[in-house]
Amino acid sequence: MELLTTASCVGKKSNMVAKLVEDDRLYLDDGSFVEITIWKVPQPVRGSIHSYKYRLAFVYKDKCVIRYDNEAGKGDHRHIGDQELPIQFVDLELLRKDFYADVRRWRAKR
Repeated sequence: MELLTTASCVGKKSNMVAKLVEDDRLYLDDGSFVEITIWKVPQPVRGSIHSYKYRLAFVYKDKCVIRYDNEAGKGDHRHIGDQELPIQFVDLELLRKDFYADVRRWRAKR
C-alpha cells in the first residue's frame, strides 16, 4: 500500500489550502481495487500546468500495477507495471476515462 502514496504532501501553500475533490476506493470482484484521490491545489504542482494534484491507482494482489499521478517535478505521467510514461492532462474526465481504459485492458489480459 505504501506504493500508492507519493513522498510530497499536499497542504497549505501561500496560506491557501488544497481542497479535496475526490477520495474513493472501489473494490472489484477479484479482490483488486481502484483508488482515486484528487485535490484542487492553489498553484500547479511543479511539472504540471493545471491546478490538480492526483493519484489514480489500480491495485491487484496488494501490488499497485497501474498508477496515474503528477508527482512534483515529474509532471503528469502513468505507471503501467514497471514502465513510466508521460501523459497529457486535458481534464479530470479524460484522465479518469484513460485510467479506466488501462485498467480494463490490464484485467482483460489476466
